[in-house]
Amino acid sequence: MAAASKVPLGTLSAACLLTLILVCALFAPHVAPYGYDEQNLAERLKPPLWRSQINGLHILGTDELGRDLFARIVYGARFSMLVGLSGVLMGSLVGTLLGLLTGYFGGWFDMFVMRLGDVQLAFPYLLLAIAMLAVIGPNLPALIAVLGIRTWVVYARTIRGSVLTLLGREFTQAARALGARAGRILFLHLLPNVVAPITVLATVELGHLILLEATLSFLGLGVQPPMPSWGGILSTGRVYMTNAWWIATFPGLAMLLAVLAVNILGDWLRDIWDPRIQRMRGVRARRGSKAA
Repeated sequence: MAAASKVPLGTLSAACLLTLILVCALFAPHVAPYGYDEQNLAERLKPPLWRSQINGLHILGTDELGRDLFARIVYGARFSMLVGLSGVLMGSLVGTLLGLLTGYFGGWFDMFVMRLGDVQLAFPYLLLAIAMLAVIGPNLPALIAVLGIRTWVVYARTIRGSVLTLLGREFTQAARALGARAGRILFLHLLPNVVAPITVLATVELGHLILLEATLSFLGLGVQPPMPSWGGILSTGRVYMTNAWWIATFPGLAMLLAVLAVNILGDWLRDIWDPRIQRMRGVRARRGSKAA
């Protein structure tokens, strides 16, 4: 863990960037200079600050309705991160619970849950999400539920494999021999030992859900106007790419940076908590010391 304690510069930069995005999302009314739906048609399609000497009020320019683009991106971070984090939380809770139960009890319940997960993984989930939202109707709770359904399979399969490995460990067998109940073994002995893979999966899935939410909003099935989201702003901006490129460029850049930061943090957490990677690093360090 001594080598893992040294945080790489790229990981530290990603953590700072993600923290900045989360702070902007939480305190959007204090960060944004305008409201996300504040219109001024006299200021429509104004270029960013460095493209116009007379535009000192809109840092990133305005959209087709004269709304400040910086304010909409900041508020869009609030809705995009809210949907992504809520989907991760929902999927992790359901998937972790099912993974613990299927791994511990096995039997017909294990087979049923795993086959259900196989069916979902075999079906293109974007098409399934579009069909579900088209039937239910595009709204924020439905969007969070659809994203949560997207992730539970990954957690369930991963946690089930970890539980099957932990059941052969001495502390689990000792708890069973002492007559501990299944609930105690599951939540006091097994669950603390699967926190690491849950955390790594959560960081990876957060980036996936941000992109999926942006895709659904781009198609008009995600966050609904007048509430902004990065995907919704991109959908509007594609019409004005020739004369107002900034409308689509800056929300796309914000989404790129957010997903990149989440993925870098996820890779770092995996490297820290994966014992196989730690053993490989230890072997390389010993070989290097012998060669020196």
